[in-house]
Amino acid sequence: MAILFSSIRDNYLDKHRKQKGSNRWKKAVNMLAKEYEHIANQRHYNIHTTSRKLIDTYDLIAVEDLEIRGMIQRGDFSKSISDVGWYRIVQCLEYKAKLFGKQIRKVDPKNTSQLCSSCGFLVEKTLQTRTHTCGECGLNLDRDINASINILRRALEG
Repeated sequence: MAILFSSIRDNYLDKHRKQKGSNRWKKAVNMLAKEYEHIANQRHYNIHTTSRKLIDTYDLIAVEDLEIRGMIQRGDFSKSISDVGWYRIVQCLEYKAKLFGKQIRKVDPKNTSQLCSSCGFLVEKTLQTRTHTCGECGLNLDRDINASINILRRALEG
C-alpha cells in the first residue's frame, strides 16, 4: 500500500513540479485527496461486507483480544496493521453481532500459536516458522490453523 500511495502522490504533486499554493497545486492536492478517499471507501466497504458474511454464516465468532493500539505504537508491523484495519473489523463484528443476536468472544491471545491444539504441549517457534510440528504427539499443521483451533477451543470453554 505504501508504494501505491507514494506513486499517487508522485503523480499528482512531485512529477509536475507545481508551485506550492498555486491553482494547479491546489487542484493536484484535491485530486490526491479524492484518491485517498476512494481507497478509504474501498476499505470500509470490504470490512462491512466481510463482517456481514461472517455474521450471516456463524452464530459464534471467536477473536483474539489483541492490544491493537499497542501493536501499532510498537512499530514492527504498524503500517500493515493499520492498513488492514484490525480494530475496525472487530468493532464492526461486535456491532453487527449485537444487531443480529450473534456472539463475539474475545479470548486471551497468549500462546495461541505456540500450544499444540491436539495435546496442549508448548512448542516454541519464531514468527518466521509457518508450520506447527509437535514433538509430543507429532501433529503437523499450518501455524494459523493450529492457532485458530486453540482460539475456538478457548472461546467455547469461556
